[in-house]
Parts: sequence; C-alpha cells; structure tokens
Amino acid sequence: MADTSVKKVDSAHSPKGELGQKYLASGKSLSMRLWENEQPSETKEPTTREYETVGYVMSGRAELHIEGQMVLLEPGDSWVVPKGTSHTYKILEAFTAVEATSPPAQVHGRDKG
Repeated sequence: MADTSVKKVDSAHSPKGELGQKYLASGKSLSMRLWENEQPSETKEPTTREYETVGYVMSGRAELHIEGQMVLLEPGDSWVVPKGTSHTYKILEAFTAVEATSPPAQVHGRDKG
C-alpha cells in the first residue's frame, strides 16, 4: 500500500485569502502561506491572531510593529509573532515572504481581515 499522506501544492493554483495571501501546504497543526509581491502600504491597524506565525523574507522590505517595537524585515530575515500578540506590518518595498502558522491560519475563520 502506498503512503498517501504526502501532499504537493503548486502555488500557481493555490487558493487566495481575502488579505492577498496564497495558501500553500497545510497539515493538521501547521500550515504555510505565501505573500507574493505585496506592494508598499501605510501601516494597518494592529491585530491579534489565535495562531503563532514564523516567517522568512524572500525579497523586499517591511516593518513589523509588534508590542511597541519595530523590527525591519529584509531578504534573508526570519521572524516570530507569538499567538495573541498585537502586531501590524508596513510594506516598504515590494515584499515576498513565506509564513508558517500553528495552528493553521485558514481554519475556523482564524485568518479573517
């Protein structure tokens, strides 16, 4: 019997979320999403999420504003946003990053705008 638990997701055909994210591979307790070529923007209102996020910058620059601190994110940088932490992002240059969320952001409405 072949193992059918391995899943491949082609990002060219991935569903998009209402905030512009592309949903990639997702398991029961972890999921990935891609923010692709996000354009410069003003800082949005802070939000809190019921999941932990780790991310990796592939290109561009952004500011992560988290609990009164500002962290500049540039290519090669990674970051963590703990579950329930007030945060927001300001895109400075066309920005592409991959994030992993635990539990999966898109389940049970956790990823609503």
